[in-house]
Amino acid sequence: MTTHPRKPILLIAAVAVAALALAGCSAADTGTGSATPTASSSTAGPSGGITVFAAASLQKTFTTLGRQYEDAHPGTTITFSFAGSSDLVTQIQNGAPADVFASADEANMAKLAKTDLAAGSPQDFATNVLEIAVAPGNPKGIRDLSDLTRSGVQLVTCATPVPCGAATAKVEQATGVEFKPVSEEQSVTDVLGKVESGQADAGLVYVTDVQGAGGKVDGVPFDASSKAVNTYPISVLRDASNPRLAAAFTAYVRSDAGRKVLADAGFGAP
Repeated sequence: MTTHPRKPILLIAAVAVAALALAGCSAADTGTGSATPTASSSTAGPSGGITVFAAASLQKTFTTLGRQYEDAHPGTTITFSFAGSSDLVTQIQNGAPADVFASADEANMAKLAKTDLAAGSPQDFATNVLEIAVAPGNPKGIRDLSDLTRSGVQLVTCATPVPCGAATAKVEQATGVEFKPVSEEQSVTDVLGKVESGQADAGLVYVTDVQGAGGKVDGVPFDASSKAVNTYPISVLRDASNPRLAAAFTAYVRSDAGRKVLADAGFGAP
């Protein structure tokens, strides 16, 4: 009978390979070995795109936050639509496609909550106060609110339905100073733009708008601004097309990284 001495050697080698494979699996399961988990074993974050409707006063900060989020989460796209909060609410109520809404006040967010268009409870993420914006160098010599009522001073404010306009009305009530603006705008950026272009001598805007203007206007603070502090809430919308990403971005706005960007722009904590 012919013998085959190589068979035992092959059998031993096969057993050794199987033992090594089992050891590798055991190391991966316990985390004590050097095995690297496969991509399929990790939890993928939300991807795709969302549209964020945000108050005009958030344009610079949210643009920065959107870019930072996209850089940290490849495969995501954050698109923004900025306008006065009241206009944005009207658009959402009329069916405009949006996943997240960030308002410059609680009143406009409450309008969505009443019609069940906000998903869950809105979360506050920032506060803001008014400041007087004037031309660089303050050529009209405006020092306080009463100077805004002087003859020859062209003042612009936000319309009352807009958060900055509602805050202006609160300041009037608190101080007894009655403003007579030459125009009432639908967003705080429109007010700022008229001061920057010289179409107005002064405008009541947010402190963050003055800070973000890059020297195109000067700011005149006033004590009564503390009587009209605006709180900014944010919410995922009920009909969001990408609720996971919407919730993730909303959480990012309220994270330490988001709050740093907001604080650097002059926003207060909620």
